[in-house]
Amino acid sequence: MTIASHPGGETRPSTRLKDKRAIITAAASGMGRAGVELFLAEGATVCAVDINEDALDALKAELGAGDRLVTLQADLSTAEGVRGSINEAAERLGGVDILWAHAGIPGPGGIEGLDVGEYQLAFALNVQSAALGAGEVISHMRRNNGGAGGGAIVFTSSVSGMVGSMWSPVYSSCKFAVVGLTKSLAQTFAPDGVRVNVICPGLAETPMKSGFTGRGVSAEAAKAAEDKYVSNVPLGRLVRPEEVAQAVLWLASDDAGFVTGIELPVDGGFTCK
Repeated sequence: MTIASHPGGETRPSTRLKDKRAIITAAASGMGRAGVELFLAEGATVCAVDINEDALDALKAELGAGDRLVTLQADLSTAEGVRGSINEAAERLGGVDILWAHAGIPGPGGIEGLDVGEYQLAFALNVQSAALGAGEVISHMRRNNGGAGGGAIVFTSSVSGMVGSMWSPVYSSCKFAVVGLTKSLAQTFAPDGVRVNVICPGLAETPMKSGFTGRGVSAEAAKAAEDKYVSNVPLGRLVRPEEVAQAVLWLASDDAGFVTGIELPVDGGFTCK
C-alpha cells in the first residue's frame, strides 16, 4: 500500500480513489488544481481539462505523476469543446468513473444594461458545460462494472446558488440552475448507478476571487467587500481550495455511496445564518 502526502501536509494510505478514472474540468488552477492533486494522492488516474494550455503543461511538469495524469486543452464554452473533451478524456483514461464538472466564470456584475454576449458566455460556462458534460459522460459510465453502470458526477455551484448574490445576479442565477440540474439528474441517472451531487463553496482564495470582489472597483473597495463577506462567515475566513477538494473527494468516493442529489455547502457557515 502506498502512502501519499496530501494537501495540508498529512500522510495516509492512498486508497479512496484507487483504480478510479476521473475527469476534472477547470483543473489548472484554484479548486480544480487542488482536486487534481488530491485525487492523484488518493490513487486515481486523472484527466485535467482546462482552456489554458500553458497552465496545464506546468501542472503536468510540477506534479510529476507520469501516466496517471493526462491533460487536455479545451474551450468548454462551446458544445463541441465539452463533448469532444469528455469523449477524448474517456478514450485516454480507458473509461470514466468520476466527473467533476467545475468550469465557470463570475460573469458580468449587475443587471442594468446587461451585455447579452457576456450573459451567454456566463451561462455557457457555468450551466451548459455542466449539462452537456453530464449528458456525454453518462454513456461511458453505463459501461462500468461489466455494463452494470456506476459512477459519480459532482458539479460546482456556489453559496450564490443557495442564497443569491447582490454582486452578481447573473452568476447567482446560473448557479441556482446548476443546483436544479443536480437534483434532476440524480433521479435520471440513479437507475444507472450514477450519483450526482453539487458543492456550494463560499468565496475562496483563488485567482477568480477578484472577479467577484474587485470587479470595476478600487483595491480598497475590493478589500472592503471581502471583509464584509468574511464578517458574515461564522468561521471567520475564506474557504481554501484544498478544503473544497476534500468535499468533492468525499462525494466522488465510495464513502458517499448512498448520497445523491444533495447540495453541499463548503462555506464556513455562511449559509446557516
